[in-house]
Amino acid sequence: MGKIFDITLLILILLSIIFVMLESVKGLPIDTYRFLYYGEWVITIFFTFEYVARIISIKKPSRYIFSFYGLIDLLSTLPLYLSFFITGTSALLAVRALRLLRVFRILKISRYIGESNRLARAIKDSGAKILVFLFAVLVLCIIMGTVMYLIEGEESGFKSIPISVYWCIVTMTTVGYGDIAPATPLGQLIAAMIMIVGYGIIAVPTGIVSAEYAADRKSKKVNLNTQVCANCNCSDHRDGAKFCYKCGEDLHNE
Repeated sequence: MGKIFDITLLILILLSIIFVMLESVKGLPIDTYRFLYYGEWVITIFFTFEYVARIISIKKPSRYIFSFYGLIDLLSTLPLYLSFFITGTSALLAVRALRLLRVFRILKISRYIGESNRLARAIKDSGAKILVFLFAVLVLCIIMGTVMYLIEGEESGFKSIPISVYWCIVTMTTVGYGDIAPATPLGQLIAAMIMIVGYGIIAVPTGIVSAEYAADRKSKKVNLNTQVCANCNCSDHRDGAKFCYKCGEDLHNE
């Protein structure tokens, strides 16, 4: 029953996000907007019951209420109810904007994905390396931006070093807005080198996280207390556990 409830919850979250996106589309039939409105009320009532049930069923409700997912649940449920208390034509636009907070429900999906725990830990373990890498990239952009300012000058749009650094960041990330472009042959040569370097730079953070993720799976840091049961979605297993404490499913069965 717990697994059925979790699957139903995921379906309703996705439906709610689809309803939010469809409500922003102009020109749909009136009946469609009416269906989306009533459908959102049904989903909101379901999430309200779920929120209240979580508070009632746990020993320390405050830990859930002020937790990350508890605040997400509250933010994604309240906006529709606020329409009863905020009246007036000018306030309708504010209510409609508040209803967009329902998209936060999609963040609740991650709690049911077991691999998300490993991915989050890999990103956390990679934080220092990524920060050092980004600092090195920033230093490189400042140096190359200064060089381009000296080479191109104001005639080509490089009016100051900050603008030149901005151009270097845009070029290195392969965004390429095109608002500034080098005109001299030397500047174009340096720009081409920056573009080539940019492709390699984009792949480095991904490689760092991937390496940490692979090491996390192989090392002893992978404790089963962070593993989610594939059968009933229960977590918080003890270290060294081989089977789920709730349903008995083999935790090593992949």
